[in-house]
Amino acid sequence: MQDILLLILSIICLLAGLAGAILPIPGPPLSYAGLICLHYTKYAEFQKRTLIIFGLITAAVWIFDHYAPIWGTKKFGGTKAGIWGSGIGLIAGLFVIPGVGMFLGAFLGAFIGEIIVGSDWQKSLKSAIGSFIGLITGIIAKIVLCLAMIVLAGMALSEYFFIMF
Repeated sequence: MQDILLLILSIICLLAGLAGAILPIPGPPLSYAGLICLHYTKYAEFQKRTLIIFGLITAAVWIFDHYAPIWGTKKFGGTKAGIWGSGIGLIAGLFVIPGVGMFLGAFLGAFIGEIIVGSDWQKSLKSAIGSFIGLITGIIAKIVLCLAMIVLAGMALSEYFFIMF
């Protein structure tokens, strides 16, 4: 019974983690928790090295995801005002327009932040594009990692059930 509950929890965590790669919930850590839960069932057993590597990658992607919009804004010539505007816009966008709001909010926030400090509209637009690219890059990294964990879990489960039948 414990194995079945852990299997169900694992699947929920893996799928919620994939959703969290886009939504404002901690996607990769949830998917990693799903791998850990699955590891403690009779259905799969991962090497410790594999779990450690995925844990380190999860931590790295989590850090990268928080830094990517800042990096994008800086890389495209943005100032601290653009960085702050992007962060504030991202958070505000989550609440104002669920779903697409974080993308639009980060973009508009960086743009408005640059305009407020006196940047011309071209530089402000460039900063906003950098923020958007950074945000998208972080999301892509999270999606790829969560999908890799789902594939790993799926391979382990298919081995178990293939051997069983």
